[in-house]
Amino acid sequence: MTAPGNAGGESPPAERLTIWERLERPARGPKPTLTHDRIARAAIEIADAQGLDAVSMRRLADRLGVAAMALYRYVSSKNDIFELMIDAAHAEITLPSESGWRTLARSYAEQIRAVGLRHPWLIESFARTPNALTPSLVAIVEQALVSVDGLGLDVDSMMAVFVTVNAFARGATGAEVTQGEAMRKRGWTPEQDIRLAYLPYVRRLVGTGRYPALTRYIDGSNEDDAQWQFEFGLECVLDGIATRLGI
Repeated sequence: MTAPGNAGGESPPAERLTIWERLERPARGPKPTLTHDRIARAAIEIADAQGLDAVSMRRLADRLGVAAMALYRYVSSKNDIFELMIDAAHAEITLPSESGWRTLARSYAEQIRAVGLRHPWLIESFARTPNALTPSLVAIVEQALVSVDGLGLDVDSMMAVFVTVNAFARGATGAEVTQGEAMRKRGWTPEQDIRLAYLPYVRRLVGTGRYPALTRYIDGSNEDDAQWQFEFGLECVLDGIATRLGI
């Protein structure tokens, strides 16, 4: 009989166990000298200082004081390391218990931004491991779903609340991290450096008269503070969810 979804009749490929499934299995052989938490912390230290691409088996082994091949007793690939890093970073998030959905969503978004700025590699790591379901991340999703349970929403809408807030928080934080990295590469530190660098071009744009609305923004008392912009955008997202779903 052909398996569902497998018209060719071939057996599906064996599923690769995630690192979290492997960790649940009893270890064999000699007592391990490392822990997965220690591996994650060492990898985070490397990525914090040099970026995600700097995380390699050899560099990680050097930091941990072991042979590179010794790491393969604990992880099977760099993808495993990235998942350990993502889990450790999300373990830094503590959501308020017994709070309404909006309080929890706001806390999650604000903490994702804080963690993302503290670990600039975090947002990029999701592109490397898009299907990561780490224990810390799953626990956050569960708490988010519980916060909207009982509000009359179907399960898809419940998940959409978290996904929407998560998309905003990651996107806004990613843009902020990218701008910060671009400034550092150019040796710029304060926001004033950006204004001075682009001032001649901005003046030419304004001088054309083709962008009256943008000119009003440039000439007006605009708010360039990243935290203010994040909080404003987040409140708009939460207002939209509340209005759309009537919660």
